Amino acid sequence: MKNNFSEIKLFQVKPDKFNEFEEFILGIIDKQKQQLGCIDIKYIKRFYTIDGVELGDPPRELTKIVKCVKYFSYWEFDNKENYGKAIKWFFENYFKEIQKLLIMPFDINCGYCVN
Repeated sequence: MKNNFSEIKLFQVKPDKFNEFEEFILGIIDKQKQQLGCIDIKYIKRFYTIDGVELGDPPRELTKIVKCVKYFSYWEFDNKENYGKAIKWFFENYFKEIQKLLIMPFDINCGYCVN
């Protein structure tokens, strides 16, 4: 089993700010990758669902924004110490700016990788 340490963030972006949010993450992703011990960082925009879809069929595209546009990030590190340094860097440099684009503070889940 690997001892890599990972974090998943959920961002609930204001409907009128999703383009600005995407520009923001494109501007910081290379800096995130350069953090000591970073293995990978990915962002996912939720724009498909399996609700109302027959099993085996492709997911259905979302057609309207109800409350927010959801994004997830997956940030993986070689250990929790390097993650701790990176998350401090992230909060010190980007927290205030990113919060302005969200309907509520982002949610963070973190822990060791199982595989």
